[in-house]
Amino acid sequence: MHRLLFRTLFTTLLTLVLAGTALAQEAKEEKPLVHPLFSDHMVIQRDKRVPIWGWATPGQRINVMFDDKPAGTAITDTSGKWQTKIGPFKASKAGATLRVKAATEQTFLDVLVGDVWICSGQSNMEWSVRMSNDPDNEIAKAKHEQVRLFTVPKKVAFTPQELVEGEWSTCSPETIPNFSAVGYYFGRHLNQELDIPIGLIHTSWGGTIAEAWTSGESLKEKMPDFVDAVATVEKEAKQQETDEELTTRVENWWKENDQGLSETWPAAEFDHSQWKKMEIPNNWEDTSPELEQFDGLIWFRKTFHVPNDWSSADLKLKLGPIDDADTTWVNGQEVGSTNLWNAPREYTIKADVIQPGKNTIAIRVFDGNGGGGIYGKDFPIAVEHPSGKSISLKGDWPYQIAKSLKDMKPFPQRLGNNPNIATVLHNGMLRPLLPFGIRGAIWYQGESNAGRAMQYRRLLPTMISDWRDGFGQDDFPFLIVQLANFMAAQTTPVQSGWAELREAQALTAKNMNKVGLAVITDIGEANDIHPRNKQDVGKRLALQALQIEYEKDIVAAGPTIKDMSIVGSELHIQFENTGDGLETRGDNLTGFAIAEAEGDFVWADAEIRGDEVVLSSEDLAEPIRVRYNWANNPIGNLFNKNGLPAAPFRTDSPRTEQP
Repeated sequence: MHRLLFRTLFTTLLTLVLAGTALAQEAKEEKPLVHPLFSDHMVIQRDKRVPIWGWATPGQRINVMFDDKPAGTAITDTSGKWQTKIGPFKASKAGATLRVKAATEQTFLDVLVGDVWICSGQSNMEWSVRMSNDPDNEIAKAKHEQVRLFTVPKKVAFTPQELVEGEWSTCSPETIPNFSAVGYYFGRHLNQELDIPIGLIHTSWGGTIAEAWTSGESLKEKMPDFVDAVATVEKEAKQQETDEELTTRVENWWKENDQGLSETWPAAEFDHSQWKKMEIPNNWEDTSPELEQFDGLIWFRKTFHVPNDWSSADLKLKLGPIDDADTTWVNGQEVGSTNLWNAPREYTIKADVIQPGKNTIAIRVFDGNGGGGIYGKDFPIAVEHPSGKSISLKGDWPYQIAKSLKDMKPFPQRLGNNPNIATVLHNGMLRPLLPFGIRGAIWYQGESNAGRAMQYRRLLPTMISDWRDGFGQDDFPFLIVQLANFMAAQTTPVQSGWAELREAQALTAKNMNKVGLAVITDIGEANDIHPRNKQDVGKRLALQALQIEYEKDIVAAGPTIKDMSIVGSELHIQFENTGDGLETRGDNLTGFAIAEAEGDFVWADAEIRGDEVVLSSEDLAEPIRVRYNWANNPIGNLFNKNGLPAAPFRTDSPRTEQP
């Protein structure tokens, strides 16, 4: 597996295991009068009767008021749960009040009515605005009163959960930096085009597989491949290790594997004068032969001096992204930890931790695969005072290897610590949202299923139907981001696992009602599984929404194969979605490979003739098969004049419909 992809998968596990937190089952707790998905600043789905629900004493009458008018009533059942439907309401830009009365009362302010979209998938959906193209400018201008945000916390669960933590917020420069970039750019475009409030519920987890986002009921009914996996989850749910038992095992693991803790490396008075030095920021593999292939634990220390008048203020410690995970101390006091390799670190150093003059930072970095270290060359690495003054920390940092990954015992974990298990993310991160009123969903996932494309042809439609059933909306639009171009560029016609996964995504869009596809094979990055251009991804998803759901007469996709005819030794490919016409981005049309009934594919001579592309090769007398952009990182450059790329395809697919 490619190192970058493996790193993404590894980090999803690391996010949980380093914390030592058991997320397998939700502890019993007192349930709220109104489900936590309802809060101040929320968006209620317009033009539909939408559910609202919660819990109270059995037999209680519940009254719901919206904008000071009666909106619904319910009686709690024997378990204490109640549910009613309110609306339909027209889109509104003025904040209203939602009030629920029982023996107690809850009131929610600044509630808008508009369209609500689920934003889900793996790391490219999770990727934040802060980490995408032009972050400073995008964050500064993210002032959208009519766009509202809700992020679902990461949670693995063996059984379906009812509650979710979190609250809605208004989109602003303060709330947008860590929100899903694809989700934000999608919602922003819809808000600008439709002039209605847009609610975005972000629920994603990097490196995860589609079956983790699908319910056990649907997998057992429609996917025999996963019957055993679901049975394992159901068995594990009955045999859970307690939180206390797991915490003890985690603490013992750290004691056995991290000499830095036993030798007090975080302490201000620790002498690191004999440690080697590394220039920071850097991937440590690039700094020393001994670290070229190193994975494991390395400690860093740095001294800095503060003026006397700084010691009475809380300071900000900015470290940029750290690969994979860090725990950070200042003068022996822990100030923060993060378990994501691509998230910039910003920790608060409380005034009582700082002393005038010399202070010491200690950072423990754990890397499980690929690059490691404090690597953010484009980020500030500094201590900042509230006045805006700062002390740069870039330069030489003493470092010491604590232990290599290969010498460590396996980290304590249980099945519940792994998000890549069938059903567990549906249980923990989607089920708590049901049956909230929504308009549709956007989905950016597939990298982690790329080795099982034929299965994905069945799995993705199964998941979509499962979600539609769960939300009680059989036909809500489901918009898919097709995998971007990635890895080494195509130089000869090849077979490709990513191309097959893209085909599975395209077949799902073709064969299911109101499923759209955003093609992005022109904006990926060969050396990064997380392309930074999320603006165009969000916009192309929005174009699909505007055409499929909002029935706008627009060009929403690039050229898509419609038909093929054979004329002598030429193949004529007819396209739909040509918009204002076909065009080549570059001098020569590339990316088309052709073959005879038997034999290998060869590059075709290709030219545009009207709404057709004509293919031929002097090496082939009777070509009958065509592939376009059939590679992990294809080189095709066919677009329509509206700026959208042609969709990859092949005419020799082993199956042309869903199995």
